[in-house]
Amino acid sequence: MKKLLVVVMLAAIAAAPAFAADVYTYEGKGVVTFNHKGHADTLGCEACHQGEPAKIELTKDSAHKEACKDCHAAKGGPTKCTECHVK
Repeated sequence: MKKLLVVVMLAAIAAAPAFAADVYTYEGKGVVTFNHKGHADTLGCEACHQGEPAKIELTKDSAHKEACKDCHAAKGGPTKCTECHVK
């Protein structure tokens, strides 16, 4: 029984990227669209997810610092307000 549970858990972990949504939309001061697949294809999962991949909860502060903007600045992505926040 334990072996079956381990196999099921490993299969679920391996399949997690396939179930991740491709595009997330955040509403606020303009709509921010995050292309998960595009980021994962370019950067790999490890760039954002440490350990087992899971949904990252974003706050205004984390998006404007370590979660998004700092990485964009380092890798040449958009950093100006209107480049991410589309009205």
